[in-house]
Amino acid sequence: MSSDFDRGIMKFEGADKPVTIALSAVIVLGSIAVLIGWALRSAYIFS
Repeated sequence: MSSDFDRGIMKFEGADKPVTIALSAVIVLGSIAVLIGWALRSAYIFS
């Protein structure tokens, strides 16, 4: 029985493995944190 994670943009074997999900979460949350940090630094340095 395959899961629903093997559909859409996650169309590859093993897309529902916990390691893959954790790695994706780290990349996404890390990117968001970097953008928020950059925005706060830019807002308060240049104003």
